[in-house]
Amino acid sequence: MPPVCTETSPEISPKPPHHVGIIMDGNGRWAKAQGKGRIEGHKKGAEIARDIVGWAQNQGIKQLSLYAFSTENWNRPKLEVRGLMSLLAILLPKSLPSMMQQNVRFRVLGDISPLPRGAKKAVEQACQQTISNDGIDLILCLNYGGQQEILAAVKAIVQQTINATSPQQALAALDLASLRNAMWCRDIAPVDLLIRTGGETRLSNFHLWDAAYAELYFTDVLWPNFSALHLQHAIDDYQARERRYGLTSEQLQAIDQKHD
Repeated sequence: MPPVCTETSPEISPKPPHHVGIIMDGNGRWAKAQGKGRIEGHKKGAEIARDIVGWAQNQGIKQLSLYAFSTENWNRPKLEVRGLMSLLAILLPKSLPSMMQQNVRFRVLGDISPLPRGAKKAVEQACQQTISNDGIDLILCLNYGGQQEILAAVKAIVQQTINATSPQQALAALDLASLRNAMWCRDIAPVDLLIRTGGETRLSNFHLWDAAYAELYFTDVLWPNFSALHLQHAIDDYQARERRYGLTSEQLQAIDQKHD
């Protein structure tokens, strides 16, 4: 299993990010600029999503989470939603041979129960067939929302507290680690680098808990135009930053000197 970080500590070396999360924005605008329908933009975006797995592996990234479909995306036009679900059902099985060859473990974050049968089956089969792979985790965030994830965890904690022999003791024992352990992301490392394409500068309900200390990188590049070079630029930017986790630069320097 990948390491689960329950505490944060200052970074003292420019190592690559362990977990990169990406908000893949700009498919629709790319399609419009090409004089094509939105679904064509999503098809092109799916190609980049497939390619970035290999790029991430080359950079030493161990977990890659892609924001494929949010809880709010159900409010998009029905034709677009159906098209997205059809793409998932068709393209995911086709990607399985490549994932096996690249030693990719496919995982999903979110509540997939409302997905259409074909899309849900494709997701479940991909998870099952790649479960033993250990090269990189590809985490597809489907019907996912950071607020919904936190709410689900709170509900679980409340139920556990109610059923406890001593609710007061159970409540007193609640800490950040136990709350995170009730979340969907419990066995996924916190996000180190969060990238958003398409020019928008907001999180859009993505990894709200696990992006608490993530480095944020926003780019105007539309997702269908994203390349290995753009990923390299994001990682270079990440490695040039000082990750302090509440400490001062002087404290970080002292820690660095202690480890020399």
